[in-house]
Formats: sequence, structure tokens, C-alpha cells
Amino acid sequence: MLNYLFKPITIGGVELKNRIVMPGLMMGYADSDGSVTNQLINFYVERAKGGVGLITVGGAYPELRGKTHPGMLGIHSDSLINGYRELTDSIKKFGSKVILQILHGGRYARSSVSGIQPIAPSSIPSRLTGEIPREINREEIREVEKNYGEAAYRAYQAGFDGVEILAGTGYLISEFLSPVTNKRTDEYGGSLENRVRFLVEIIEEVKKKTPSRFIVGCRISAEEYMDGGNTINEAKTIVKRLEELGIHYVSVVAGWHESQRPLITREVPQGGFVDLAYEIKRNTSLPVIACIRIKNPVIADKIIGDGKADMVSMGRALIADPELPRKAFEGRINEIRPCIGCVHCLSVVFQGLRVECTVNPRLGMKETEINPTRNTRKILVIGAGPAGLEAAVTAASIGHKVVVIDKGESIGGMLKIASKPPYKEELHDLIDFYNTIINKYGVKVVLNREADEDYVKSLNPDIIILALGASPIIPDIPGVNLPHVRTAIEVLEKKLTLIGNIVVIGGGGIGLETADYITSKGGNVTIIEMLSRVGLDLDLAVRWIILKRLREKGVKILTETRVKEITSNSVIVDIGREQFKIETDHVVLAVGMRPNNKLAENLSKIGYKTYMIGDCIKPARILEAVRDGYRVGINI
Repeated sequence: MLNYLFKPITIGGVELKNRIVMPGLMMGYADSDGSVTNQLINFYVERAKGGVGLITVGGAYPELRGKTHPGMLGIHSDSLINGYRELTDSIKKFGSKVILQILHGGRYARSSVSGIQPIAPSSIPSRLTGEIPREINREEIREVEKNYGEAAYRAYQAGFDGVEILAGTGYLISEFLSPVTNKRTDEYGGSLENRVRFLVEIIEEVKKKTPSRFIVGCRISAEEYMDGGNTINEAKTIVKRLEELGIHYVSVVAGWHESQRPLITREVPQGGFVDLAYEIKRNTSLPVIACIRIKNPVIADKIIGDGKADMVSMGRALIADPELPRKAFEGRINEIRPCIGCVHCLSVVFQGLRVECTVNPRLGMKETEINPTRNTRKILVIGAGPAGLEAAVTAASIGHKVVVIDKGESIGGMLKIASKPPYKEELHDLIDFYNTIINKYGVKVVLNREADEDYVKSLNPDIIILALGASPIIPDIPGVNLPHVRTAIEVLEKKLTLIGNIVVIGGGGIGLETADYITSKGGNVTIIEMLSRVGLDLDLAVRWIILKRLREKGVKILTETRVKEITSNSVIVDIGREQFKIETDHVVLAVGMRPNNKLAENLSKIGYKTYMIGDCIKPARILEAVRDGYRVGINI
């Protein structure tokens, strides 16, 4: 029972129908000039239809110097107002309120995107972009402040219910707030009172340009997690000053994009930064929004019920399932497509690309209602991994009769194995979701069954979808068949505990994650990789975290190293022109996967209409598997 999440709340004279907030997220869906696109409208309309109380659009740059990504929204020109008006009108039809987040990139802006050298309070290089910003002078400070005010007024003209000023996570305003990046000696640097002056003057300018019944909120980093940076103590002082200015709410986040600790990945427990919001709430009368890693409505409800915050931000959870609020309200929590915390959505943004979601294959499309089929067919799906499961539930949802067979004892396929390394347990949420939806749509599942030709014939399907997966590659290395040599898949699937010295051959994602698993059980690991770098198939936002953890565990990583032979107690390798012997008790093979496609060839010869999806075409990630399954399931 959710007792608090769906209680209305009034902010700045505007009533919200519930406490669920869609935060400002960089989606990359804007045109090159910062204007609204149909893709962007479709994205937000789906979340409004899903029942979100407050939708935050953006961030949007108030001037070109603040642009950080190619597909970033702008609010720097009157020519953009009509596009935003179409967006706000479309959102409000479904009862959601909508505000615009205004974001100036500062030293996180990219000259390759804006054509202008980034500006900052001080000329301190950005670890995020590698660029050196130019120190902004007093006249330019006033110009930026005026641009914020003009941007807010445009938002008002465009029909927004308010604006949110982003003053956290390392962008321009937080650069002024932080002693790490603000080394000024004038009235905008030095003491906290001086460092907060830029934000104060921006808020004053925004409030001067907009009417009283117009929400003005602020998002801050309660802890910067930067050496020498602001802590919760400074944050409480900043919020007190904002309260004096008459803002209407504060949204509490943690860290900067440069922070050398996990912030939004699976290493952070759900609701892991709620206590920061609570510390702020205890020291202000302003409504407080708790943020980061809140994806479960039950947890969200408890946060509000316990008085930790007044509202909850559920950004990535709403990317994964735009219907989350409605499903929660109707008691269908098990039907919510779960965010699995992979943060692929963040990684692609920092590559300048449009956001994708691993578990939501419809993201970025025109997410309209799915129309029932007019031609019901008997569909057989062979393989109950993510590709097969997505194909099955998609086909069943439009009216096809679907049977899934799998040789395993339960559904999930590689998802079950991928969930074994440390901090990847949330992948089981996706399996649980598919279990629920399979039952909802009446998909028949046959387990512990090999899909031979005779059994397939006995089912008499109209169409066969082959999601046969892939098997580990066994490299042609002398000694590879010795009894102490295992594959990474075997180690993870059987939850083997390997003690002593272990050599992992292969430094891709599965090699690193298997090493992480082995060390968590007490093993001493050396990773061998032929390439010059490891983990290149991992998303940027998670790669550095696992590498940092492996270094802290003492894992040795040998790159540009080739394995010549495996013996009973060693691995012989070539490094450059020299040969070395590495003593080992166990060897683990993690050199890739090979598609399982023999059955596909046989069934095609018999004359069945078949579709191949997932790893049996080309081993890839969960994202490609789910997209493959959806594409085939919806188009049959």
C-alpha cells in the first residue's frame, strides 16, 4: 500500500497531483540549434501519460557558451519559444506540471560543440572534457546572470510552470560555489558568502523577470565528493540563503561528474543519498526532493512517509518505464519494467549521442499505443534469455499465441549468469519482470527441454524465433584442456570458489567482472589481455569503477600480452620479445562468445519461417538482445 507517494502537494502556488518528479536529464533529443523535436515531445508526453506529477525538461543552456552536448536543449533565443509551447501544451493535457531546468555547462561545456572556449570562475582544467576554461570577468558575470533571467522569462512565455536552476554536479554555478574550482579574489570568490553571490544574483534576476506564481527551484549537490570541496555543512548554509530569496523548493543530489566515487551506478544502494536530502530538510522549510537511485515506488513511498523528503526524483526508472506512476498507483508494481542500474543512458550522453535504454527498446521511438494484430499466429520462441523473452512478451502483447522453450531450469538465460558478479544482482529484477509479464499474457513456458527438430515439428508453429544464445570460445592454446582450466561462464554459473593464484585470460567486460567475482571469494587474480587496454566493451560510466575496484583488490592486469601455453601450474606468456612464466592454480578463459546457430540452419532447411535474434546472430549486450526481441516481436 502506497500511502504517501500519490498525495498532492503545492509548490509555489502550483498543485502537483503526486510526489513523483521526472528530473532534468540530458537526452540528446534536441536539434542542433537547441530546439524541440518531435522525438523530445514524444518522450515527455509518454511520461505525462504515465502519471508523473512534475516533469523537469532539460537542462537547457541559457547562452551558447553553456552548451555541453550536440543534442542539448537551448533556451537562449526567442525563436525557440513556439517549439517549447507545443511541448508544454502536450504535457499538460495529461495533468502533469512541467518546469524547465536551466543549465550552463561552464567548464563542462565543449568548444567542439559550441565553437567557443568554455568559461568558468577560474581557469582550472576540466577532468571531464580535458579543456582549459577561460576565467570569466565581472562584466561577463553580469551578462550570464541576465541571460538566465531572459531564459526564465522565455520559459514562462512558453507555458512552463516554473524553472529549476541547476547549481550542482559540477556545472557553472557549482563551479562558483566550490573552493575547488573558484580561486577568485574578488567579491565572487574566497568566502562562502562570496562564492554563493553568483547564484544569489541569478535567482534575483530570474525572480525579477517572472511572475510570483511561477515556480523557481534549485538543484544542488549536498556533498561534492571532491577533494577540498563543499560538504553538507556548506550546502545547508547555501539552502538557507536560497530560502531567504524566496525560492520554492530544493532538489538534493550528490557529487560532480568528476567525483572519484560511484554516484548513480549499482554500487550505490537504492536511495543511497536520501540522508543528504534529510539533512537539508531538517534545516529548511522548503519542500525537498530526494534524488539518485530511487527506482522502486515502495522505497519512494517510505522516503516520504519517514519524513526524509517531500518528493522523490525517479529519472532513470522513468526512462525504463514511462508508465511507472500509473502502474504503482494501480497496484501493478511487479509489472514495472525495471531500471537495472547499468547507466548506459549516461554513458552515451557523454559520447555526444542520443540516450538509449538497455531495458526499454521503445525509448526514443514514437512510443504510441501498440495495436493488436489482425492475424494471430502460433509462435515458438526457442531460448529464454533477454532476446527471446522480449520477443515472446511483445508478440503475446499484440495477440499472438506464444510458446517459449528453454533447456534451463528457469528463464533468464545469460541474465542469470550476468547477475553473479558483485553489484550486478539487480539484473534479477529484469528476470522477475519477464516472469510477471509472461504470466500476464499467457505465454506458455517449457523448461528443461532441448529444442530438437522432432519436438519443434510436434508443436506445429507458424513462426519460429530463434534466441539460441552463444557459447564460450575455447582458444587454440596448448594446455587449454587441462582440468584446472575453466570458462568464465562456468565459474559464474556454478558459483565456483577458486582459491590461490588465478589467471584470467581475456580483459573484456566478462573477464573483468569474473575477476571481480573471484577476488570477492578470496582469489588472487592476474588478468592477461592482448590489447593495450582492458574493458573496452564496457560503458564509460562503469568501466572506471570496476578498474578502480580491481586495483584496490590488488588484481594485476597485463596488457599487450599473449598466452603461449598453459601448464599444470603456470601460464607462459609473451610480453614484447620476452617470455615469462606466471605461476597459477587455476586458469579462467574469458576470450569471447561464439553464436549458437546450428539449429537455425537445420530448421530453415526443413522450411520453417524463422527469425534469429540476440547472441545467436552476434554476441552483444543486453541492450541489443532486448531490441532484437522487440523488433521481431512487434513486426510479426
